[in-house]
Amino acid sequence: MIPKVKKILYATDLSKNSAYALRYAANYAKQNDAEVVILHVMTVIDTNTYNIMAAQIGEKLVAEKTKEREDHAKDRIIKRLKVFYDKVRAEDPEIKDPKVSIEVSRGYPAEEILSMTDKLNCDIIIMGTHGKGIVNQTFLGSMAKKVLRRTRKPVFIIPLPKEESDLTFHDI
Repeated sequence: MIPKVKKILYATDLSKNSAYALRYAANYAKQNDAEVVILHVMTVIDTNTYNIMAAQIGEKLVAEKTKEREDHAKDRIIKRLKVFYDKVRAEDPEIKDPKVSIEVSRGYPAEEILSMTDKLNCDIIIMGTHGKGIVNQTFLGSMAKKVLRRTRKPVFIIPLPKEESDLTFHDI
């Protein structure tokens, strides 16, 4: 028997076509009456860059700017969710408010996705892939490949369209 899905981790890079994968997460959540945890990972800056920035503008200002970036990412996710669910409700007025939480973390994306999946007790991972690089990283994006190789959870890899879809985030 397949275990019940109660919590979905949807990892996003906040690209303009990320709504395409969000649609899958929302649909799967609706079918399973599950919660969706939206995760955006801000890549950490290397030690040398941090030291140069701290020497130039001070550690306090570096910390403030990092916090501003986190807050900005959360705001973008909240705005995108509103746009997304307004569109979904226009198509299906009976849809109820989803159970959604937002996490913005710092680290190496694959590591953070795996760590947060365990920490938040998520049952599945849904993520989009752009398939950049050498013949589309041999058909699977490098980040998706890193996550897929190291997790024991089911992973849904959604290829993001190159062109705009019916719901595309531009400057949100």
